[in-house]
Amino acid sequence: MLPPSPSSRPGSPPEDTATAIACDIFCAVIDNFGDIGVSWRLARQLAHEHGWQVRVFVDDLHAFHKLCPALALDKARQTVDGIVVEHWHTPAHAGDVLEIADVVIEAFACELPPVYVAAMARRERKPVWLNLEYLSAEDWVADFHLRPSPHPRYALTKTFFFPGLGHGTGGVLKEKDLDARRAAFEASAQARADWWQRATGGPPPAEGATVISLFAYENPAVDALLGQWRDSAAPIVLLVPEGRISGAVARFFGAPSFGAQAHAIRGSLTAHGLVFTDQNGYDALLWASDINFVRGEDSFVRAQWAARPFVWQIYPQADDAHLPKLDAALAHYTRTLPGAARASLARFWHAWNGNGVPDWADFDHHRAQFEARAAEWASELAQVGDLAANLAGFAKTQLK
Repeated sequence: MLPPSPSSRPGSPPEDTATAIACDIFCAVIDNFGDIGVSWRLARQLAHEHGWQVRVFVDDLHAFHKLCPALALDKARQTVDGIVVEHWHTPAHAGDVLEIADVVIEAFACELPPVYVAAMARRERKPVWLNLEYLSAEDWVADFHLRPSPHPRYALTKTFFFPGLGHGTGGVLKEKDLDARRAAFEASAQARADWWQRATGGPPPAEGATVISLFAYENPAVDALLGQWRDSAAPIVLLVPEGRISGAVARFFGAPSFGAQAHAIRGSLTAHGLVFTDQNGYDALLWASDINFVRGEDSFVRAQWAARPFVWQIYPQADDAHLPKLDAALAHYTRTLPGAARASLARFWHAWNGNGVPDWADFDHHRAQFEARAAEWASELAQVGDLAANLAGFAKTQLK
């Protein structure tokens, strides 16, 4: 017996349900927020920009809730922003009613429920099965992007879909209206003043201050950097979303904690603790800052679209396997920088990732060149294409 048609899903948009492409995205939250952050952005784009019927299976609703406060923690199935969300609470769970989509995406090599894979094989029209991989800027990615992998047991083929920073890859996620929203924020003094009031309880900083957002994993280099900002000749305003770096900031200021609404001043450094925000709110934080410290994958991508200088803390791996990925991203990002500025940024990124001590004065010396390159790079990256559009285009060619 074939599974019910995906167009009959509860919560699916009523319009064009007979022709809309149905898509299931499976996401296992391994650590932090990158897995579900990328999956949720992709789901929203496929639903809102491409008209797909999207269902997201996620095993950790608490991590998801941090990024999407509208999500209820006690529901096995719910609809949020026009997207069906299933709590993937056991490895065998595939929804209260087994329904197989036209396009099935397993995010970051999570293993699909065996019962779901078996049902995929029984489906008269086999689904397009994609393994959405982690982002990497390494050269080999273009060779493996869209490479097929036949299933050893069933008449099914999985295709690897690799995000990347260069041509021949899947690109990275970018909503159609992102540039317009950023431009509107930057052009409106009132919008910026309102943001500062909501985020910090006060007005924007005085002209001449450098605003820095700090979103990071635990990092032993942070103490030296905070000290350099404290001793800076020009004022520094630090914005710290509550998270894994908050404890180190609290210790620096001699405070018991540094969560939302915390404020502290030492020397030239003024710091504000911010509430952990949803995805749209995080974009606004990047736009409100002059320099952004980011971590993992999702915030790394958003910092690039913000067209501001940024410092990336890559997710650490055993045997320093992450460092070639860091260098590959640097090679793309710094390609047109003059030699001294390129070397300065590389030193700073490597120090922030455990190799040396960050030198703020050296970084700040090249800031004008970093700012010009950040804007230039955002335009270059856009030429690779948006990941959601690239994925949707490929899937449609396979569904014909």
